[in-house]
Amino acid sequence: MDYEHKAKAVGDCLLSYKRDEAGWKVCKKSNDVVVSWRPSSEFPGNVKGGQSNLRERGNSSPFQKESYKGEGIVSGSPEKVWECLKPVPSGLRVKWDNNVKRFELLEQITEDISICRTVTPSAAMGIIAPRDFVDVILVKQYEDGTISSNATNVSHSGCPPQSGYVRGFNHPCGCVCVPIAGEPNKTQVFSFFQTDLGGFLPRSVVDSFFPSSMAEFYSNLSKAVKSLKGL
Repeated sequence: MDYEHKAKAVGDCLLSYKRDEAGWKVCKKSNDVVVSWRPSSEFPGNVKGGQSNLRERGNSSPFQKESYKGEGIVSGSPEKVWECLKPVPSGLRVKWDNNVKRFELLEQITEDISICRTVTPSAAMGIIAPRDFVDVILVKQYEDGTISSNATNVSHSGCPPQSGYVRGFNHPCGCVCVPIAGEPNKTQVFSFFQTDLGGFLPRSVVDSFFPSSMAEFYSNLSKAVKSLKGL
């Protein structure tokens, strides 16, 4: 697999998501963040109703086909915000992000491109079982000071599906930190998620999980940035 080509393509894809305002519908809003959704063009399929059985079955989630976008202002310089977000095994994100239990480097392709495995804990009172995701990740910096992490699913010989985890698949996703002119201690943060969780989950659980999880993401990120010293 040409990991470099796929990484650069997902970087372009995420930038296009940020620029394209069409079709987004607000599904959750607070003082800190606006979460919107629209049908995903990356993994289309028929939308089906939820199931009465809350126990997961099978290996595919036939109805979760949405893209989610979060947008919020975080009090902190872009450097502080990125320190909390950067996708590295020894980074801060596993400490504050409740949806990241473990982050493992599988292969460093170039200085800015890596293959990583992300492990997530169970969620929604145990209805959503632990997951793992294998992605190629591109860290990209722009002339205006914007910095982004861009990821999408790949296969890797060093990380086949593992017992105890449902293998999920991230379609183009990531975070974009944008400096705010005249506000050096504030950062505009965009987040994009379009994740096939795998397994067999009730539609109602999936529909409520992502917006709530993204709102919590911004709240916890703000707290983590506030706690940083020396940047």
